[in-house]
Amino acid sequence: MPLPATVSALSSFTGTLSTITAQSSFPPKRNVSHSPFPIFSRRDIAFLSFLSLSAPASAIDIGISGPKDWLKEQKKKSSKFLLAPVDASRETLRSAYLFLTETDAAYTDEDLPKFQQLFRSAARDCVPQDRNSFVAFQANTGVEVCTFRLLVKNAASLLGKKDPVKLEAEALLDNLIRSFTSISGMANETNIGLASDRRKIANAVSDTITSLDKFEQGIKDCLEI
Repeated sequence: MPLPATVSALSSFTGTLSTITAQSSFPPKRNVSHSPFPIFSRRDIAFLSFLSLSAPASAIDIGISGPKDWLKEQKKKSSKFLLAPVDASRETLRSAYLFLTETDAAYTDEDLPKFQQLFRSAARDCVPQDRNSFVAFQANTGVEVCTFRLLVKNAASLLGKKDPVKLEAEALLDNLIRSFTSISGMANETNIGLASDRRKIANAVSDTITSLDKFEQGIKDCLEI
């Protein structure tokens, strides 16, 4: 695999990353600090698919360790980039949790779409019913649009189909998607003006953060870092 092409692709991708600082109009009207997180475009997600390509199967299957070892090291070196979507989603969920647990807040139905948008952003197109029409069209044509699933494919691409580390990562992914689906459904049915309803969603968000942490560890185990 030619190294210059990979480096060039990575350099091109790096230039597309940008950061924003979340500005919220949620009540109460006071400043809440947020960590800036990267915005990932369709091009960036496509690059994750490119990185998931492994060495030629014939070279690995017959036991030639050179290409496989080199790719393993490249994956480790790019782990910070690979895990950036996980960090970004965690920060988004933490922000939502802080808003939901404000004891002196007074929310109205107008605030609910803001929470729903936070959850959609954190889920990164992994909840089918929350995808916009363009992403849904891509998924229907066979394109993998779920960022977290792409991460598993990338991190585990050098592992065997029945490797227990890979299977564990896939199980953690399924659990994570269930968690995101749960909070999305709750947000669509809740009365945001009721403190009890907000607490239920906050608890679900906390559980999702835990699922995200476990998923991140599963990715790290695949990368052996």
